Amino acid sequence: MIHLLRYHEFGTDGGPVVKVLEPKLNVFTNLITVKSGIKVPEVNTKHVVVAMIVLQGLGGVGFIFGSYLGAILLVLHQLLFTPILYDFYNYDAEDAEFSQLFSKFTQNIAFLGALLFFIGMKHSISLRKPRKTPKAKTS
Repeated sequence: MIHLLRYHEFGTDGGPVVKVLEPKLNVFTNLITVKSGIKVPEVNTKHVVVAMIVLQGLGGVGFIFGSYLGAILLVLHQLLFTPILYDFYNYDAEDAEFSQLFSKFTQNIAFLGALLFFIGMKHSISLRKPRKTPKAKTS
């Protein structure tokens, strides 16, 4: 699985993550093309891995410090990469891979829901804060 692979072995060729992600990305882009009729542009898998690392790294650090932007970056990561990484839809329900991938997929969807809740709470808290209004000067 992708989450078990080490990103520090990225190197010049993208490392083992690219080798695992490339077939999943190809299947996903073909599925999108077949179902929607829209041709997905070809993307270098190495760039996808870099985007995953950046979104997850910056978003995670920002989220730890309570940043709204950090949560947004993590939401973007979840929306873009969860369907690619956990492609349970390519397996039969009886396969062992199906149950493992579906379990991880639902965990990531739950995490996405928690992130959206966090963003909603941050937004509602900012709306509740009283805004300072300048006092009118009396002569």
